[in-house]
Amino acid sequence: MLEYLPNEVLLEILHRLPVKSLIQFRCVSKSYNSLITSPAFIKSSYTRSPSDSNKLIVRYLDVKSHVERYKLIHEDNDNNDSSSSEQIPDLEFPLRSSSWDYFQLVGSANGLFCLHEGKHFILWNPCIRKFITLPNPSFIDLFPRYLAVGFDLRTDDYKVARIAGNIRYEGAKPPLVLVEVYSVSEGSWRVTNGGDSYPPRITISNWHPQAAYLNGAVYFAANDWGDAQSSIVLSFDLGDEVFRLISLPNGKFGLDADIGTSVFNGLLSLICYGNQHLSIVKSCSVWVMKEDGVVDSWTKQFTIELNMLRWKVLGFLKNDHVLVQKIKSHGSKLLSYDPESQQVKNLGFYRSTYYSYADNYARNLTLLDKPNDVVSKRKVSKKRKCR
Repeated sequence: MLEYLPNEVLLEILHRLPVKSLIQFRCVSKSYNSLITSPAFIKSSYTRSPSDSNKLIVRYLDVKSHVERYKLIHEDNDNNDSSSSEQIPDLEFPLRSSSWDYFQLVGSANGLFCLHEGKHFILWNPCIRKFITLPNPSFIDLFPRYLAVGFDLRTDDYKVARIAGNIRYEGAKPPLVLVEVYSVSEGSWRVTNGGDSYPPRITISNWHPQAAYLNGAVYFAANDWGDAQSSIVLSFDLGDEVFRLISLPNGKFGLDADIGTSVFNGLLSLICYGNQHLSIVKSCSVWVMKEDGVVDSWTKQFTIELNMLRWKVLGFLKNDHVLVQKIKSHGSKLLSYDPESQQVKNLGFYRSTYYSYADNYARNLTLLDKPNDVVSKRKVSKKRKCR
């Protein structure tokens, strides 16, 4: 009877199914497999499906076994018992680093994670338990290297950007920057002209080098060593592949400001730590840009007052609460902080000391149409057995 269903009705049914069922339905027929793995269906499935607004995916390094792990945390968990999160099973991460205790995390975009180890890059979609291994980039020996992952709104394509070259401050000497972009749809790296637009006297922060992704661009915390002598935000548009500068509130953030970029409630935000003394962070303020590209729209959203030893902000929950990591010598505790009531709730999770990361868990079928653990094209055609 399914053969007689109008196509729009069939699509509506499929969009309402859980991901596990969609994967199983690929085996019904070749036509079903072709439909579910089509780029159009994968795109519409993400945009039309209700988001898992009460789930976060948290990455941490298990300090005892030296293995990186991923766990789902439910935001509406009212149990303050630190052992409660241990009852939630880990998401199985399919790889283990060959030379280090963990992979370096580039970041995530719409639930798609990017990790790397030296010249090896991995894209992993925990929603469908699938990953691909990217081919080696063209240039691998240039330093420093900065990385970012995001979604190109113009081409509906996920991309990984690598920025390398002479981008340290060297007086009036212009930077020599190379930018290479990997495209999921093309399956290859491409050296772009993006380095031509890299502004002089700008360096990306080494304290918070991880870029935030928002609306087709990635955003780095950076420093302006020119006349301004202040912190600044450097963006890279994944569509036109051009660098742009976003100024911060005048006089608020000098070169020594401890800031990082993030996304709060769909807006570009800054996580700004106050002065530290003996590893005690007195406070942390969160600024948001209310209007895209309008410097005067920067607004201090709230200030977090947690007089604790060694803590940092991991991200923001859907209910506008803040996810905080309290770091101790033998592990860390996840806390949910309510800026309005200033109440702190214990979310458990007491293992990792460093390298923690959190993002919203998203229903995303990206990579469903690709063989698992495949080395993409560009001088490499070898395929590995699926794990």
